[in-house]
Parts: sequence; C-alpha cells; structure tokens
Amino acid sequence: VNSEVNSRRVQNVEQCFGSSGQSLSSFGRVLVGEGILIKMCRKGPKQRQFFLFNDILVYGNILIAKKRYNRQHIIPLEDVCIEDVADEGQLRNGWLIRTPSKSFAVYAATPTEKREWMMHMERSVEDLLVKNKKSPPPTLAAVWVPDSEAVRCMSCGRTHFNFFFQRRHHCRACGNVVCRACSSHSLKISSLKKGPVRVCDQCFVKLSSVEYNDVKESSNRLMNSQQEEREREGREGERSDSSAESDDDMANDDYGPTFYREETTH
Repeated sequence: VNSEVNSRRVQNVEQCFGSSGQSLSSFGRVLVGEGILIKMCRKGPKQRQFFLFNDILVYGNILIAKKRYNRQHIIPLEDVCIEDVADEGQLRNGWLIRTPSKSFAVYAATPTEKREWMMHMERSVEDLLVKNKKSPPPTLAAVWVPDSEAVRCMSCGRTHFNFFFQRRHHCRACGNVVCRACSSHSLKISSLKKGPVRVCDQCFVKLSSVEYNDVKESSNRLMNSQQEEREREGREGERSDSSAESDDDMANDDYGPTFYREETTH
C-alpha cells in the first residue's frame, strides 16, 4: 500500500466530517472505496455517503457532496454480514448490511455498482475475519420495515396508522411495524447492548415463557384505553410534522463509487 496516498485519503474523510466525526486514522487502516448509496431509513430511502475501509464501514449524511458530511456512523467490519436483496419494483440493486446491533438495506445506482460494492465488502470482511481468526457474528439484528410500507399494524391488521392518534412502533426482534397495543411488552435482546426493548406480542411469546392468551388480554386492555388517549390528544389541536431534519433531503447530484486498487494490509 502507498501509505502516503492512503493517509491523505483517510485524512480527507476526517476533514469532510469535521469536528462532528471521530478520528479515523489508525495503523494499518486502508480506505478501500467510497461512494453514495441509498440507505433505507425508518422514514424512507435517503442518500448517504459510505466509506469502506479494510476494518470498518463508515457512513454519514450528505451536507455538501464530496466536501461536508455529518452524523458519522462507524461499523466494525468483523460484525458485518452481507445478504443479497432481490429487485422489487423501484427498489433495485440492493443488499442488506447486517450486524448484531443494527441492520439495514442499501441500494446502488446500477447493477455494476452493486456488484462492485458487494465484492469489496465481502472480500474486506472475509480478509479481516481470517486475519483476526474470528467467525461471523452468531446473531444479527432485524431489518426494520420502513414506516411508509406499513399503513396498518403488521400484527393485528386492524389498527390504521396516522400521525395524531395511532403512532407506528417497531418490534426490535422482527423489525415489523406494529401498533402500541400489539407492542406493549419489552424484552432484553442479547445482540442489542442495551436494556429491555420494545417487541411485538408474537416475538414476546416466542422469546419468553409467557402464554399467548395472557399477552393478548393485556394488549386488548391497552387497545380499549386508546379511545380516551385519542380524545385527549385531539384536544391538543392540529400539529404539523416539522421535526424533519435538513440532512434527510435527497442530494441531487449523482456520483459513482470509487474503489482503490491497492491491496489491503494483513
């Protein structure tokens, strides 16, 4: 590896994130490639800038293409598993990036770019696992269904979601979008390094020893109480959803990915 050239590349990535990002310089770390991918976020598809190193995957929100990013995320490659995703409608050229703590789908602009990204990711993960004598993670986090794909509760099928009265909730075990009544329980999931998290009734039954009828009785009580809550919230008046952040805006420019020819160090 031309260490001087690689060091400049890594420093450039650090400068693009500025003070909002962490230091990325590390002995033996090589920038393998970079480019824009469409990340399927909770509120829908968003353009994100990705940087593939030989030991980590970094991505962030685009403020100015190739110049300024924020909200830096760093994923250790030894935690990453790659899964292909079949084309469906307008969602094409995608694959899953799965880890024990978070999983999501990304989409490239063309089939060629998808092949390049997947090839370099899989090779980098495999090389790192061999180098560190480790195995892929045994458990992986669920991929969340985007809010836009769930008009009704994916558990009971009865509750219609809306911004004012029936909010969407995600089961941390299966990733489905469910209503409050169908996700009134919490469990500690071993792959998530945090306390008990919200799960749907089905996953709660599956992952615990509680009988299903007991769970549904609790859910029905909660569902019956939601009418009072709707009336109370309705008195607060109409609200506008002004919480969207500017960094969620889709970038207009289209930049293809760049992969560097140097071999990563071992």
